[in-house]
Amino acid sequence: MERVLSTEERIRRAEEVYRNKQQGINLNKRESKNKISKYKIKLLKKMLVQILICLAIYSLFYYSKNSEELFSKDLVNKTKEILGYDINFKELYNNFTNWFSSQNAFATDENQNVIDNNIENIIQNEISENIGGASEESKEVTNLSQMEIDANDIKSKYTLIKPLQGTITSRYGHREPTTKTVPKEHTGIDIAANVGTVIYAALDGTVKIASSEGDYGKHLRIEKDDVAIYYAHCNKLYVKEGDYVKQNEPIAEVGATGNVTGPHLHFEIRKNERYVDPDMVLKF
Repeated sequence: MERVLSTEERIRRAEEVYRNKQQGINLNKRESKNKISKYKIKLLKKMLVQILICLAIYSLFYYSKNSEELFSKDLVNKTKEILGYDINFKELYNNFTNWFSSQNAFATDENQNVIDNNIENIIQNEISENIGGASEESKEVTNLSQMEIDANDIKSKYTLIKPLQGTITSRYGHREPTTKTVPKEHTGIDIAANVGTVIYAALDGTVKIASSEGDYGKHLRIEKDDVAIYYAHCNKLYVKEGDYVKQNEPIAEVGATGNVTGPHLHFEIRKNERYVDPDMVLKF
């Protein structure tokens, strides 16, 4: 027969259960705190190692900069360039400490790699944003127009020459012509000269078009890779379609054929069928 517990015994057992639960909770808290402390110590050690490595690398660069006897001039100059970068270490440290203090929850070994990657990304972003030369250069490249990019690419690959000597009567871009048949948006540069003046190839290439039709009158299209050059309003063409011409080779004569108001050469440059201002490639 089950024994009936007295009131004092029920109270005593209830107090024992409560104390056991409290001891378990306190033990779990201590274990959690110990794990968090160990993790923070581990992270701090890793940060210190990275700082020491950075200091060692920086010291090596500094020593290289001031030791011309042991290192070549090229290496010394490159070292001076690297040491000239403006890296805001104070701001980098503040960002790291802010991130560290925001990590209140315990990070397990499973997400250790994720946290390390976040730290590395913060450091890399700060360094890239504070290196003045690199950021300014990227802004400059971003601000270039497509035409400027095309012109720079042409100049980096080829060296063009003037097709003839003459007087510039109309440059690339918007203009206000006195004749209605002349387009307002000019796609090339007009070089006025006497009829019969010899025109020379500004760049070697293959003759893709040798025609006398359209507003360009007698004209040539000579291609080299993705660059096409037009020679328009000619009086006479010296070459035909399929011919390969060399730079500075005579290819035509100045004329007044097609939609013109006087004898001149319409000189036009295209890259992948995009117009390029000839003044960006050549000095006329």
